[in-house]
Amino acid sequence: MTRRHPSEADTEVVAESGGKTVRSPHNLEIARVIRDHHASVYRYAYRLTGSQADAEDLTQQTFLTVHQRLDQLREPDKIVAWLFAIVRSLFLKERRKKSPIDAASLELDVHEVPAAVEVETPIDRQALQQAINELPDEYKLVLMLFYFEDCSYKEIAEKLEIKIGTVMSRLARAKERLRWRLAKLAGEYAGSEPADR
Repeated sequence: MTRRHPSEADTEVVAESGGKTVRSPHNLEIARVIRDHHASVYRYAYRLTGSQADAEDLTQQTFLTVHQRLDQLREPDKIVAWLFAIVRSLFLKERRKKSPIDAASLELDVHEVPAAVEVETPIDRQALQQAINELPDEYKLVLMLFYFEDCSYKEIAEKLEIKIGTVMSRLARAKERLRWRLAKLAGEYAGSEPADR
């Protein structure tokens, strides 16, 4: 990012932070990034984690990383994508610590895919968030990248370092599980949960 001399807007940022921040161009730039992007970073973290506490922790870790690496941002007009990439990376790193994903369990047998579960009732946001939170991380992440970041299959495959076919099967399974969970929440489906293949 281009370093600028402190201006009136910079002084406001320092004042908003309680006036305790050292007035350096780097700190002012960090404060501006936090001010401008905190809400969207938190929302994305919440969608990934499904927990307010975890989203707050992930948001804080993200801005600590930004503080350390702001000089690595080469294209300031793509800062949101850069921030989301940091959130995603930190989320995946934390999840890998908790439970490694068995890649063998993620292979798709197209002959065993059941018919779609129809959900006709309108879905509220809280029910959708609850259903997303209950998805396994490998499905949730692909779903978030596809629908909330508008990434193509190829972009998702590159970001997650997996094959395009794996992206497609994870997305299909995520949607299948979401349909099932939402139908269950609406009381319209009593069958068993779709199994991993």
